[in-house]
Amino acid sequence: MKWNIPNTLTLLRLIAAPGIAVMFLYFTRPYADGFAMLLFIAAAITDWFDGYLARAWKQETKLGAMLDPIADKAMVVIALMVIIAFSSWSPWLVLPATVILFREVFVSGLREYLGDVSGTLKVTQLAKWKTTAQMVAIAVLFSQGVFEHYFGMSIIGMDTDMIDDILTGEEEDLLGLNWKLDGMIWAGRVGLALLWIAAALTAITGFDYLRKAMPHLREGQ
Repeated sequence: MKWNIPNTLTLLRLIAAPGIAVMFLYFTRPYADGFAMLLFIAAAITDWFDGYLARAWKQETKLGAMLDPIADKAMVVIALMVIIAFSSWSPWLVLPATVILFREVFVSGLREYLGDVSGTLKVTQLAKWKTTAQMVAIAVLFSQGVFEHYFGMSIIGMDTDMIDDILTGEEEDLLGLNWKLDGMIWAGRVGLALLWIAAALTAITGFDYLRKAMPHLREGQ
């Protein structure tokens, strides 16, 4: 096995995947949301750098080719698991997340079954856009948790009338309730929209992989 810089970045991304969940075990919210978001973004950036450096430095290896999709799937699966666990279990969130998780498991099983001919399921450009959409959506949804809990911390000790007065401009907004609330709302909307887009791309690429694999799944082949 060759341990070059691209492979090291991929390994670090793989290690970071469970670290996202660990943030919620050792930190309270909103700090856990913030640290998880930063860790996820940093790991997602390495997804671009390791591939770019491997190609630029001609350091593409079998180890890197094996670890890269595993690291990507581990990041997405664990991050979605954490987001759903700490959410209100809205069907608008659970449904696209379920599509994404099902596809990742299905395609992984398909590749394993095909064995030596799994090379027919090469990563397409659309699949790369799918991964990008997933990671951006997850980062935005983590930011929603940051806004939500900072807003909640800011209104501790306030009654409903005081909160309404501040939000409507009748009282001075010294704690930034308006921008925290707007951030929470818009991060939720944008994050969900991106997650649905990612789920659509995920389903399309999943069907494409199944179509390419069908000749190898027929009896007697």
